[in-house]
Amino acid sequence: MHQLIVVRGSGKLADHQRGYPRWELPNNKLRSLLEAGVGGVILLGGSAAEVALRCTQLRRWAGQPLLLCADVEEGVGQRFDGATWLVPPLALGRLYGREPQQALELAERYGQCTGRDAQGLGLNWVLGPVCDVNNNPANPVINVRAWGEDPATAGALAAAFVRGVQAAGVLGCAKHFPGHGDTSSDSHITLPLLPHSRERLAAIELPPFQQAIAAGVASVMTAHLMLPELDQERPATLSKPVLTGLLRQQLGFGGLIVTDALVMDAITGRYGAGEAAVLALEAGADLVLMPADADAAIAAIAEAVASGRLRVEQLEASAERRLQALERCAGPEAALAVADPEAAAQPNQVLALELVRATMETAGSSGAATPQAGINLIRLDSALAAAAAVLKATAPALARPESRGWSTLLLEGRSPSPWGTDTDAPLAMERLGPGPVLLQLFVRGNPFRGSAGSAEPWPAALRQLARAGRLAGLVVYGSPYLWEELRPLLPPGVPGVYSPGQMPLAQAEALQRLGSGLGLGDTEAGAGFTD
Repeated sequence: MHQLIVVRGSGKLADHQRGYPRWELPNNKLRSLLEAGVGGVILLGGSAAEVALRCTQLRRWAGQPLLLCADVEEGVGQRFDGATWLVPPLALGRLYGREPQQALELAERYGQCTGRDAQGLGLNWVLGPVCDVNNNPANPVINVRAWGEDPATAGALAAAFVRGVQAAGVLGCAKHFPGHGDTSSDSHITLPLLPHSRERLAAIELPPFQQAIAAGVASVMTAHLMLPELDQERPATLSKPVLTGLLRQQLGFGGLIVTDALVMDAITGRYGAGEAAVLALEAGADLVLMPADADAAIAAIAEAVASGRLRVEQLEASAERRLQALERCAGPEAALAVADPEAAAQPNQVLALELVRATMETAGSSGAATPQAGINLIRLDSALAAAAAVLKATAPALARPESRGWSTLLLEGRSPSPWGTDTDAPLAMERLGPGPVLLQLFVRGNPFRGSAGSAEPWPAALRQLARAGRLAGLVVYGSPYLWEELRPLLPPGVPGVYSPGQMPLAQAEALQRLGSGLGLGDTEAGAGFTD
């Protein structure tokens, strides 16, 4: 039964380096669980080089084939510095509406890139694609992680990703079943309710999962949400009608079913660690991901088997599905077979730049005259503030304007508020300083925050800067919904750029697109920014 548990560990090697000690087990505990037979580890944090060492270490501790996974929905570089960081999936969903064949081809290459990078680090399980349909812009937890805003787009692109990632010798995972797209609350902090009929689920939520299953996806992850039409008592993760009735029997999925993290508040707020694990297995899950207490989960499963509540045959079938999945993976020695890692990374770097350029949008004019240097006003939303990779000291959004004489004013969760009390002119202009203002907004839907984007009055602020003749340009990184809200407010002659990606590569390209009128262009945009 130990092998049906997947625990969380840091990608960093030393205990004191753990970024989330509450969730990431210390090394002595992690090693003890692996030696006892725990079957998988989900990793977060560390550089690509560190994670490669970590995967080797974990396999040595386990002494058996191990599932090693990560939430790398935007390429492995999203989580592990040094690997390839790609634009969010929803960027391709929007491209699909204009150029469907190009989007499909890019989605498959996206999967190949993610799989190559993961396999090169020693990971064998990518927790993606997100198959949720983000048809609710207010969704704080799915948002730009989805491949589309309608089922046809989401399904086609997710299936293309599955084909790409699994061709690289790693497992894919369609999530969050049966669909977390049409919620306005976050299951990390509460239990969302999806009050849809079976007919509506069949029309909107289920098709992307069906397409991923048809593409051969190795695993499906559950969603922590209530579906009263299917089960009035328990969330989908713990629901037999959802996991066994709908996913196994109705949709015919024969691969691994894994829970979303049971440590999330949607579950821990209602169930103990042991009971949640038993309920998930009773419902039809094969793997229990991140129980709040691994020892309590293991003990509760053992007790449930002893009492007859869980059938041994069912757990043996889950263990067999796990072994069959592992047999689909390229072995860990494949990562060592890369003769020239730098040459192997070239296709990934080419793809990263191609994706940034293909999904970027512009508005307004690049302008003919370079204004005087002014204020580089950057809003970094609170979730991104914790991810220093977005705005390192060398990040183009900071470094390029500063090299041209612009003064940076960075607003993030701990910064002094730039807001006054006037709702029509909300910026306290005296706090900005004089001169033209380049506005760069890093905003996207993120888990744990409880909102889909900035709740700040940027439309009014944009109008205020325009009225004062101080708006020099606008760049929105991340949220297409904020861009769509602000784009119509750009005055004639003021350039605007939308970039789905927020990484340094995207910043360099966005500032290049903003135009020579601001003096921020660079003939080598994109060069050297492949983080």
